[in-house]
Parts: sequence; C-alpha cells; structure tokens
Amino acid sequence: MLSRLRTLEVVEVDIDDAVGLVTATEVTAPEAVPPFDNTAVDGFAVRASEIQDVPTELRVVATVAAGVPPEVPLGPRECARIMTGAVIPGDADSVVMVEDTEMVGPDTVRVLAAGEIGRHVRRRGDDLGAGDVALAAGTVLRPAHVGLLATVGRPTVTVFRRPVVGVVSTGDELVGPEVPLQPGQIRDSNRQMLLALCRAAGFVAVDLGLVPDDEARIEAALRSAADTCDAVVTSGGVSMGDFDYVKAVLGRIGEMEWMQVAIKPAKPLAFGTIGGTPVFGLPGNPVSSLVSFELFARPGLNTMAGYPDPHPRRLQAMVPEGLDRRSDGKTHFVRVLLDSTDEGLVAHTSGGQGSHQLAASAGADGLAVLRDGPGVGPGSRVDVIPLR
Repeated sequence: MLSRLRTLEVVEVDIDDAVGLVTATEVTAPEAVPPFDNTAVDGFAVRASEIQDVPTELRVVATVAAGVPPEVPLGPRECARIMTGAVIPGDADSVVMVEDTEMVGPDTVRVLAAGEIGRHVRRRGDDLGAGDVALAAGTVLRPAHVGLLATVGRPTVTVFRRPVVGVVSTGDELVGPEVPLQPGQIRDSNRQMLLALCRAAGFVAVDLGLVPDDEARIEAALRSAADTCDAVVTSGGVSMGDFDYVKAVLGRIGEMEWMQVAIKPAKPLAFGTIGGTPVFGLPGNPVSSLVSFELFARPGLNTMAGYPDPHPRRLQAMVPEGLDRRSDGKTHFVRVLLDSTDEGLVAHTSGGQGSHQLAASAGADGLAVLRDGPGVGPGSRVDVIPLR
C-alpha cells in the first residue's frame, strides 16, 4: 500500500507553522552557537590562577550585563560582576558563582571557592559551529526544533507539505450529535473521531459531511473530495459480503483493493485511488475504525507527509495480569492503559474489547500486540503501539 503513495511537494513555511512537518533539506548553522564565550551563572568573571588560595579578595572594576559587551579590561587582582548570558571579559577565564562569594566593601569581593579554568564558561560554538548541520533532512519537527531554527537564524524552513485529508460518512441511519435519535438511528461518531485523529496527527482535516444513501450524491461527494484533497478517508461498507453504496461507487469510479486483514479488530479494509487521489476505506465499527486508522491510514498519510519512518512506533510493556485470547489465525490489538513505573511501562486492559465499545477504548493509551495463540501469561512483556 505505501509503495503506491507519493510524497507531497516541498514548500517553505514560517517556523511558527512548522511543528509536525518534515524537513525536505538539511539546515545548517550560518554562525557559531553560542556566538561568543558567555557565563552560565550570575557571579564574577575572574582569572582562575588568582583564586587558587581561598578565601581571597579581588577588586570589582565593572559590571557586565547580558547583551552588553564588556568595556573595562581586567588588571591584576581585578574581576567583573557578570550576569547569566553575558560576554566573558577577554582577560577572564573562569566564573565564580555569586553563592561562593561575599561582598566585603563597595568594590571588593571575597571569593570563597577555588577557581578552575573554564568553570561556568559556555564557549563559543559549544552547541554548533558555523556550517554544522543543525537539522538533517527528514527530521519530524517538534517544538524544540522550532527553537533551534530560531537559534540559527532561520525564520522559515523547507518542508514537505501537510496532507489535506477529507473525511466522509454515509448512511441513512446516521445522524449528527445534535439530532435526537429516532428508532434505528445511530450517531455519526466515526467522522468526528477520524477528523480529530487527522488533526492530532498534524494533517489538515476537511469535513466532507454526512451523505445519505444515494449513489449519485455519494459519487459527487467522493469525486469532489478527490479533486480538492490529497487523500480521502471513509468508514463502513468495506466488508467482502457487503453491497454498500460506498463500495459500489468506489468500485465503479476508483481503482480499489478490497481486503480482509488477519487482525482483530479492523478485519475489513479497502485501499485505492480516485484519479490518483488515495482513498482509505476503513471499517464501520468505531473501534475498528480507530485501530485501522492507526495501523493503515496514518502510516499512509505519514508517507505522503515525508516521514522517513511512517510506521507506528512500538514500546515494550509488562502485563501483570496477562492477556488472554483464543487462537483464530489473527493478530489481536488489545486496548490498554499504560502506567510508568520504576521497572518500566505496565499495561492493563482498558475495559471491553468489542469493536463497538468505543467508551471502553476512548481512554486507552495504546494497543497491545498479541500474536496468534493463547495469549500471554502474568508478568509477560508485549509490544504496545502508543495512542498518545
């Protein structure tokens, strides 16, 4: 499936809009970081050789604030009061913390701790040298990366464009959350959940609305979505035995594959294209829709967004009570709660595991991966795909 997806085009964005995007080129530092020797603490800039035999007294001849270069040279037995981040005077090679000193006159300080060359001094280029790679191509940008971009003087960054994902629901039985339920009706929860999942993943989510069971209107909605979005996500009507309006329309206007995947939940899945636009057909049960988005749709959309590794990461967790299951030829994805302990992550089931039981799954922290077989015993360790 991923081999059929293309990475979106490269764009230049402001760093304020860059979180979650992927760098398309490497970013280098045009200058050293930090650009000058500076102090890591408030205190006094000194010559380390003059404060080996302590306590000793020095004359304070200047005060150096952050952002102001020092102007007074230091003579023998002289020092400068200095504030965190300020430039180290050229004649000093160490800083004594203010806590290790005491003023004994208006311009005399007693130093109580012996000095060492370079102590509390942040050297020029200690973080990055001029020309060093600050961010490699293929970096998924996080808030700290944005700070680093600002540090190296980059107000914009070259990235792969954020995918625009259209989400549609169909069915005469579905109603919105604001509509009173009538006999036979259910709430359209999948569309709202899938829109939220897309937004949380950093994609641009487009609500294509709720379309009734009318082939002409479904076809119009899907064709419009394929023309205006980078990808389309639907839910329901993808089982092998279904004759559903969505399946009928997609089979006619798209190049689709209808699959039965050996997993539980989320066995049925469809994937294909309409005029080159990818379409992810997810199952209709709410939990199945959630799980299949994480396992299939998100990696596909990550691929389009330029992620170097689009697949969900996996953690290891211990299950104190064990996790039971019966052998059925499928891999089971059990919704679990995760606790962080001194021994590592611990997983407990989040409640009912039915594919319709969204309430029991909504608070889950991850999906525990259970291979085919009888399950795992108490104290076993399992792979977990985090959901947060």
